[in-house]
Amino acid sequence: MSDGRPELAAAQREHWQDTYRVHPKMYGSGPSEPALYAADVFAAEGVGRILELAAGHGRDTLFFAHRGFTVVATDFSDVAAAQIGRVAQAQGVAARVEATVHDMRNPLPLGPGSIDAVFAHMALCMALSTKEIHAIVDEVGRVLKAGGKFIYTVRHTGDAHYGIGHCHGDDIFECGGFAVHFFDHELVERLAAGWILDDVHDFEEGDLPRRLWRVTATKPN
Repeated sequence: MSDGRPELAAAQREHWQDTYRVHPKMYGSGPSEPALYAADVFAAEGVGRILELAAGHGRDTLFFAHRGFTVVATDFSDVAAAQIGRVAQAQGVAARVEATVHDMRNPLPLGPGSIDAVFAHMALCMALSTKEIHAIVDEVGRVLKAGGKFIYTVRHTGDAHYGIGHCHGDDIFECGGFAVHFFDHELVERLAAGWILDDVHDFEEGDLPRRLWRVTATKPN
């Protein structure tokens, strides 16, 4: 899936590895607002098995597991994946959590239609090219069952950090060591080609605050 930013990808992986080592609970221990929303949507759909992309230190993964879902949690950081496994064991939900080291730029290690729902909080807006993002969404569509929900969030071009810091091109800007691909609405619409676009919700998160879209899409039957 990669299309020419290997140095940026490697640098970001090391940056996140170091971040998780130093700040293992950098986003807190409670679930994100999008995870609260997603859990209700997934429960209403009778979802059993969730794929979470770029799960980080696992606050949403663990929340989903406590809600009774089985979660395949992926992240390109082995530090993060190991932490998820340890905390899941300590909290008594290890049987419902599979933490896997996986770079989203590579094909998912899952079979076609093997996942009931997919959740990705700020995963697609990492240091990924537009081409790579399209390939990731194609992979999500491959592993998601027909009629399954894909809920993701991305920082958008209305965010205060858009255009700030070092520009890597393709609407990717690096500030404070973190590279972000900021989405415009046209990109959301292009990614929805072949999907049913249920909802695009604008919201804020954090102290900056970050400006994000929460996108809900359904894979057609």
